[in-house]
Amino acid sequence: MKYLLLVHHDEEAFGKMSETQRKEMLAESVQLTHQLHANEQYVHASPLHPAATGVIVRVREGKQIVTDGPFIETREQIAGYFLINAKDLNEAISIATRVPGARIGTVEVRPLIEITGLPNE
Repeated sequence: MKYLLLVHHDEEAFGKMSETQRKEMLAESVQLTHQLHANEQYVHASPLHPAATGVIVRVREGKQIVTDGPFIETREQIAGYFLINAKDLNEAISIATRVPGARIGTVEVRPLIEITGLPNE
């Protein structure tokens, strides 16, 4: 089963970390992806640019509404994700505890609904 691990953290606090600390966290995340790949659990992963670079798109009564970021009043923002294969929720949680971002924020674990007919399926 596929699980999405959404990494949330406080962008302001992350920005105050030293460049060395941020690079070490990224290197640790890359190392985790290689470990997951070796166990055939890795599907994809990526950090995200800061929330201020994003937009929200809504369609109401046929009209497009685009709102620039930052757009949600919250202490934590989505910082990145891991898309993994795990046999069950417990295994996905075990992997989530190894995500470096869990030490400075949270990792939300969500099972994917797998549907047929998508490209590359």
